[in-house]
Amino acid sequence: MDYLLSTLGPLLQGTAVTLQVFLVTIVLSVPLGLCLALLRISRYRIVGRLVNAYIWLMRGTPLMLQMLFIYFALPFVPVIGVRLPDFPAAIVAFALNYAAYFAEIFRAGIQSIDRGQYEGAKVLGFTYGQTMRRIVLPQVIKRILPPVSNETITLVKDTSLIYVLAMNDLLRAARGMVQRDFTTTPFIVAAAFYLLMTLVLTWGFQRLEKRYAVYDE
Repeated sequence: MDYLLSTLGPLLQGTAVTLQVFLVTIVLSVPLGLCLALLRISRYRIVGRLVNAYIWLMRGTPLMLQMLFIYFALPFVPVIGVRLPDFPAAIVAFALNYAAYFAEIFRAGIQSIDRGQYEGAKVLGFTYGQTMRRIVLPQVIKRILPPVSNETITLVKDTSLIYVLAMNDLLRAARGMVQRDFTTTPFIVAAAFYLLMTLVLTWGFQRLEKRYAVYDE
């Protein structure tokens, strides 16, 4: 029991890093994903194709590879080359990667709305922006909650990838104690921490789904 309690301090510190990466990624990637989705379905084909190519690139290559590229290779890219510290490099990689996934979720949600609602809004004198804000997006939010929930929970687990940048996240803290003390107890405690975080997120999204389900009645 004493050893178990002694693991909590380092693991809580690692959890704080994990939560920072998670929260900042969500704050940046969700609005960026929405913007990309709107550009993806815009009337300007060249813009849509460029966004589609970006989404294909981000979804088609491993997140770890993207993170390593931003941290190690970006400084050597001509003109835009810049060296980022470990935390900003991780955030940039995570935000750009998850924005691509959220963009596809938003796009599918927006395109699932019946075209008649756009035409009705146009008859009422709504602009495109007003139509999206007042009519389309409220319905989209309800429809995309399940896939957004899945991506958000996946993000919690993907934060463990930042160990490659030597960031002291939850998994790295647990691994350090396992290597030092020759016991798997820290891994078990770390698993409990991950399960607790995903449990809270699952509960939160279930509450949101029930709240929006009222409008179906």
